[in-house]
Amino acid sequence: MHLSNQALGAIMLALQESLLNEMDIVPILKGFELQQSDDGLVIKNPPTVRFTDNSAVTEKDLANMVK
Repeated sequence: MHLSNQALGAIMLALQESLLNEMDIVPILKGFELQQSDDGLVIKNPPTVRFTDNSAVTEKDLANMVK
């Protein structure tokens, strides 16, 4: 069993967001829903990226990434 490119990208997005905002990544990782595919494990609920909103990311925002 291995991670798909999609899963690696989702983990990297979560890591980048947590580092930039100095927040804990553990709740995001724990909330990931995994599914096996032909390409490896995929994350069914990857984090999202905001392009138009310049407001600071909060703990609530991070928690909502995994809902």
